[in-house]
Amino acid sequence: MHAMTDSTSTITFIGAGNMAQALIGGLVQAGHPADRIRVADPSEDQRRTVSEQFGTQAFDDNTRAADGADVLMLAVKPQVMDTVLASLAVSTRPDTLVISVAAGVTLAQLARGLNGHRRSVRAMPNTPALYGAGITGMVADDGVEPADRERAERILDTAGKTVWVQDEALMDVVTAISGSGPAYFFRFVELLTLAGTRAGLDEADAAALARQTAFGAGTMLAESALDAGELRQRVTSPGGTTAAALESFAANEFERVVDEAVQAAIRRGRELGQS
Repeated sequence: MHAMTDSTSTITFIGAGNMAQALIGGLVQAGHPADRIRVADPSEDQRRTVSEQFGTQAFDDNTRAADGADVLMLAVKPQVMDTVLASLAVSTRPDTLVISVAAGVTLAQLARGLNGHRRSVRAMPNTPALYGAGITGMVADDGVEPADRERAERILDTAGKTVWVQDEALMDVVTAISGSGPAYFFRFVELLTLAGTRAGLDEADAAALARQTAFGAGTMLAESALDAGELRQRVTSPGGTTAAALESFAANEFERVVDEAVQAAIRRGRELGQS
């Protein structure tokens, strides 16, 4: 986690949903002054929630909230993005850093909506960000300076980790791996639980075993310097029970199953990006 050093910068969040709240909470915890964070949202409930929980200023008007902001965080649904950009085009200064966490909204779409502004970062966080355990894939437009990249990293690192990609087309791959990825692990735990109950375990016991094992494996991956392959080998004794299960995976082409699933997600991401 990077320390928040530019605590003088004003950050405006357009949209106060779960992802915005996760990032605001992370920023405040990292020492960014709450009075330097503004939030705009049409919902009075959402505005009240963020101002009471974090002590930030809340607005019902995007243009007012964005006036004079150094960083604009766009945390709105993709289908309202064009309307939101229209409300921000006037107040976006040439040195304003724009960060969008809206899925599928391209850098070109951001630039179009902001009268040619090219100082934008497109980011794809995932839902574990709500627990400070997220990872965000990011791509920068041509006008983004090294200092802007650092600033974007500092903001999104408060929700977990960050990865930059060079080519915007790879954002569909990031989405398929980490954006959609938590659901793949949830599905695996569901199926592991089911297999345990079929083999005779009580359902609650099977669920507890599968769930905690996923947590344990994730913790090992997070804490160990070893990669996933090395960790797998260390758990697998030759001719043992783990080896038998992994051989069954291989015989059923588990690698192909996973690869095809990721390819399907990538294809769908590209279709959604073109619509």
